[in-house]
This record gives sequence, structure tokens and C-alpha cells, in this order.
Amino acid sequence: MGQGIQQITVLGATGSIGVSTLDVLARHPERYCVYALTAHSRWELLAEQCVQHRPRFAVIGDEKLVSKLNAELAKQGCDTEVCSGLEALEQVSAASEVDTVMAAIVGAAGLLPTLAAAKAGKKVLLANKEALVMAGGLFMSAVAQSGATLLPIDSEHNAIFQCLPERYESLDQAGVRKILLTASGGPFRQTPLEQLKTVTPDQACAHPNWSMGRKISVDSASMMNKGLELVEACWLFNCTPNLIDIVIHPQSVIHSMVQYRDGSVLAQLGNPDMRTPIAHALAWPERIDSGVASLDLIATARLDFEAPDLERFPCLRLAIEAAAAGQTAPAVLNAANEVAVEAFLAERIRFDQIPHIIESTLGSLALTEPVSLDVVQDADQQARMLAAQQIKKSE
Repeated sequence: MGQGIQQITVLGATGSIGVSTLDVLARHPERYCVYALTAHSRWELLAEQCVQHRPRFAVIGDEKLVSKLNAELAKQGCDTEVCSGLEALEQVSAASEVDTVMAAIVGAAGLLPTLAAAKAGKKVLLANKEALVMAGGLFMSAVAQSGATLLPIDSEHNAIFQCLPERYESLDQAGVRKILLTASGGPFRQTPLEQLKTVTPDQACAHPNWSMGRKISVDSASMMNKGLELVEACWLFNCTPNLIDIVIHPQSVIHSMVQYRDGSVLAQLGNPDMRTPIAHALAWPERIDSGVASLDLIATARLDFEAPDLERFPCLRLAIEAAAAGQTAPAVLNAANEVAVEAFLAERIRFDQIPHIIESTLGSLALTEPVSLDVVQDADQQARMLAAQQIKKSE
């Protein structure tokens, strides 16, 4: 990979991870060029990005926006070719010219193009945790079969990756006792429990440390995000949930830690800015400038830690239970959560109803072994239907 300029496809280019990725890429034009950019519906921002980065292809999820995007690009004298639909997403992920794919589409929609990149043996920078939550076994076997390189982008998983030896057969053989997955605790860490009934979408999206999209901000506020990350960590590092402890660390300076048998604890620290893990994964095993200022430990002054309160964060409890149950439980959990969060953001349900909808959906569906993509997608669809019915009843 050190030879020549690397061609990059950015899936989900208009989201916060996509924007941060393009910021890092623009700092290193001698190393990287953009092959394709994709977005779901934000065609104006996608057009701006195309004019700046001149990709060969742009894929817009909504077919009705193709003509608008084409017209804007023609006006700007940009000859990027516009496509739409799932097949186009898979093509720009698996194209022979592409070296690296940033998988940053939020939610279940990111599964198939991310899987296409893995099957094509690409260097996959994984910011879409749902690919592993929904279809971890299928995804990891695609990576193994194709010889793809999988590098985690979530700041926590990237930190764990950096704290582990470069090569190891198993965590046990590497002398690992525990993975310590840190969590900020989000905006409601100290909110009186009875007030959680009345929180608004804007309050849930006001994260104290990170700037993220609305869906992931709500997941952070409910701590479902940490639960999904726990499932993801089990697949990435080939371990069971009991090897992972979640530690609330409000400053978000330590991004995660690995505890070793000899008493050592290795931690990765840095300012809370996603450009750090993005730059780390893009250049791995080298290091490049990310545009992020170095951490000032004197100004940070203190680091606090506490155990998560599962009564305050029932979504985290549900995710831990789904991780332990295995089978299609994580896929059902994820689907029900996506539907419930969407309903909360639309002000159709209260924040404290999100876990009830997820729990009742999990309790209503028989779990099966996710032996194929069809099984995973079937579980996903059934869970969405059931969750939508629960929401309708509660309105």
C-alpha cells in the first residue's frame, strides 16, 4: 500500500465521519485521491464535495435527486459521474481501482456495501458498527476469505486496536485479561431519573464532548451506542462479552484500555476528534498528520471513572443481554432501536419509551442462527415491523 497514490471510496461522505475523512484526505494529496463519494439525500453538500475532491463517481441514495445533483455538477464544470441505488454503492465499494473503503453509512443501510468491500479484499475502515452487530459472523468470514484488512474507526475500537500487540493468535495468548471499553455517559449521566421522561430530541443530541449525527447522539444519550460497540468489540477482537468491562469516563480523553495478565493497563489518549482514528487507520501501519491538536494533559487536569448504572441506562442492559444471547438477537436489538430512535426524533414517543419498545420486540421474536444474509435481513425486517406496531400502540 505504500506505493503510489491510494484510491479511496467514502461511503456516507456527507455525515460527520465522511466530512472528517475528507478533511484528513485533503491534507495528504500526495498519498490519497477520492474514487467515489456517496450520500443518502444531502445532494447539495455532496455536490460541494465533488467539486472539491473530483471523484470519478458520486452515488446518491435517492434516485429522485440524481437530476438535481447532475445539474449542479454541470453548472460547476465537474465531470463526476452520478449514479444511484444499492447496486451502485456495492460497485464503488468493490471496484478494482479502489484500495480503501471508508464505511461510514449510519445504520443497517451500510451493511451490504460494507460487505461488498470486505468480499473484494479491500482495506476496510469500519465506522459502520451495524455491519458487525447485524452480521458479525458473515462479515468476519468474508474478511478472512478475501484477505481484506479490517481497521476499526470508532474511537473506542481504534484505541483497543492500538493497545493490542500487532500480531496475536488470541487475546489469551496475548496475555489480555480484560478489554476496558470507555463511555462518556452522554448528556444524561447525572439527570434525575424522573426527568428522562420529558427530555427533548435536542437535549438528547447535545453531546458534551463529541459532534455527531442525530441518530448516534441519541444512542449515546441512551448508552445503546456503547451496547452496540460491545457487540462489535466481541467480533473485532474475537472474544466473549464477559471479557469486556464498560467504564464511564466523562472527559472522553482515554478512548479505551486493555488490561493485561501482568498487571499492565495500556490506554490510548487523545482529544475527542474523529480525525485521529481516521488518520490512524488510513495510514496504518504508518502515522500521518490528522489536523488534531496534541492532548494537553496539564489543561485536562483530571480523569474520572465510574461504573455504568444499568437502571439509568436500560438500553445498555438490553445490548449486554443480546450480546450474550447471540444468534439474531443483536440484529433484532439494532433494528428495534433504529425504529424507536427515529420515532423519538420525530417526537412520536418519549425518550424513556425507547428501551421498552426494544425489550418488547426482543421478547416477541424467536432467535435463529444467522447462517446467511437472508436470515439476518429477515430478522431485521420482522423486528422493524414489530417495533413500528409497538410505537403505533403507544401513540
